[in-house]
Amino acid sequence: MTPETVMITDVGPRDGLQNQPKILTLEQRLALVQAIADAGVPQIEVGSFVSPKAVPAMAGTDQVFASLEKAQFATPTIALIPNMKGYELARAAGAKTVTMVLYASDGMAQKNASMTMAQADEITLEILRLAKQDGIEVIATIAVAFACPFDGPTAASTVEKGVARFMKAGADQVVLADTIGAADPQQVRALTATLVEQHGAGRLGCHFHDTRAMGLANVYAAVESGIRRFDSSIAGLGGCPFAPGASGNVATDDIAMMLQQMGFATGIDLNKLMQASDLAQALTGTAPGGRSKPWLQGYLTKQAS
Repeated sequence: MTPETVMITDVGPRDGLQNQPKILTLEQRLALVQAIADAGVPQIEVGSFVSPKAVPAMAGTDQVFASLEKAQFATPTIALIPNMKGYELARAAGAKTVTMVLYASDGMAQKNASMTMAQADEITLEILRLAKQDGIEVIATIAVAFACPFDGPTAASTVEKGVARFMKAGADQVVLADTIGAADPQQVRALTATLVEQHGAGRLGCHFHDTRAMGLANVYAAVESGIRRFDSSIAGLGGCPFAPGASGNVATDDIAMMLQQMGFATGIDLNKLMQASDLAQALTGTAPGGRSKPWLQGYLTKQAS
């Protein structure tokens, strides 16, 4: 029997690096992307087209894309965009997939993008129209889908309406982002089960942070509801610079191990993933590594002997 596939997107080179005190060089960013790709991670978010004044770590993302194209990099890549200008820059750089951030609260929309929820929605709808003409895939990621650091808990109905709107508008994927790691597994299971029932699981994904040590439990809850697409970050890097309390994303180290032990196919080589995790820790000096990493390294060493 062929194992069911779960698609993991590593967002470490973007979400993971954007809030780090140490700004990596272009060469270091490319080395991290390559190490993640070498481990077999099927998709990588390699950077964002945001203001370098606001997020200095993402300056030169166009150069990242140019270098990857020159090297004939085979792994599918994603660029995050905050607005129409970001879309135009990503398109010019040759991005084939972009992530546009939407919001489930006005407070987060104002802090992160200086716009309202409604304005972000309208910009994304316009980007979707352009992207269809340009042959670019669009991922609509709904930030603070469970709770906002400014406006408090997010109503499930708000998220349901947003998902329905962008599914209907033709988004290639809609991702629920627990931006500050406030969700609990019961809450995740209830919302994702409802959304899978309404729309099917094919275009739905989740993006969890591990702020309260529930990131992996939330992944499991979403898996139980039928979700088969997840964002994660190498070595647990992550955190939004505009969301107080947003610590690292759920680690690719942990999610890949759990899913493989559960019998899912991820395409990821855990030995090589540990090498990428080691590199992330060495380059940043702050990456915590997955919670399972010490055990996983010992287990893999025993398996090799």
